[in-house]
Amino acid sequence: MATIKDIAQEAGVSVVTVSNVIRGAKSHVSKATYEKVTKLIEKHHYTPNMMARTLVTKNSHLVGFIKYEGPLKADGKNGEIPSDGTLQFDPFFELLLRSAGQILSSKNYYVMIKSVTTKQEFQNVCDNWNLAGLIVYGVHGSCFFNEPLKTKIPCLFIDSYIQNEESYHVGLDDYEAAYNATEYLISKGHRNIAFASPVIFESGVVRERFEGYKAALLKGGIQFEQKNVYEVPSLSDGISLGKKIAERGDLTAVFSTADLLALGIMSGLHRSGKKIPRDISVMGFDDLFECNLSIPTLTSVRQNVRKKAEAAVNNLIDLIDGKQVARKTLLPVQIVERESVREIKG
Repeated sequence: MATIKDIAQEAGVSVVTVSNVIRGAKSHVSKATYEKVTKLIEKHHYTPNMMARTLVTKNSHLVGFIKYEGPLKADGKNGEIPSDGTLQFDPFFELLLRSAGQILSSKNYYVMIKSVTTKQEFQNVCDNWNLAGLIVYGVHGSCFFNEPLKTKIPCLFIDSYIQNEESYHVGLDDYEAAYNATEYLISKGHRNIAFASPVIFESGVVRERFEGYKAALLKGGIQFEQKNVYEVPSLSDGISLGKKIAERGDLTAVFSTADLLALGIMSGLHRSGKKIPRDISVMGFDDLFECNLSIPTLTSVRQNVRKKAEAAVNNLIDLIDGKQVARKTLLPVQIVERESVREIKG
């Protein structure tokens, strides 16, 4: 079986050049050389030896994908963190992770998935694994990520709000997205609109969406009422929340910060005898595929998860390669109208 040295010798180039071709670094190699080496790799059915590549490039090609899991309560105490250390079910995170994994694989990188709740757990990951880079997802509130990280591993955050000025981010303008979603409901004649979400921390994605919701109410001349805010410990609590909302009778719409929660709310409302959208409208966020399967189909704020994963991976690899990267990359969203929101006339 051919080795990377065999490929390099036959192509008349250095081993580093072959390595650049393998990992798709086209900017480091001329077009002619790239095509020549690629054909030789295909000819010899060459599969790169990761240990050899690490020795040659000083890059392990292993990326740690870290999900921040705590604290889960606004009072700073840990909440429902599984005792076996497994990640909590979150279809949006699953889709993001799968997309990032596929893109990293196409660039000859591998993924290690971990959840962390403390600074020491994060530091253990950095110290005990030879990582080329780190992607951290879902940081909220006051936590150790706001402090300078004690690691030289290139690190990029997705959907995180922290005060660390040295950090790199990929995400959305969550405030504006929620503002537009609430404004959309107001434009449909709704004035008594509930806000449903996981725990609202002092900072984070949910906090930004909450502030956007309140700002849109103010702009629409609608008084904000705390009783219309529903926080749940887990996205899986939607059914019970839907039943609770059904008892109110005065709400005309619900804006949920996540589709999974919105779909649960719809189920709870249905079990309580409420018709959607005749009795109450429901709007979600993320535009997961499941929005097309509900009855009625769910109106939602669409974000392109694949594009978010692609931006994060590309920015991280640029950081690994020592290139200049924007501190913050914000991706666009759009409202996708389906059947779960009705217009109130008169």
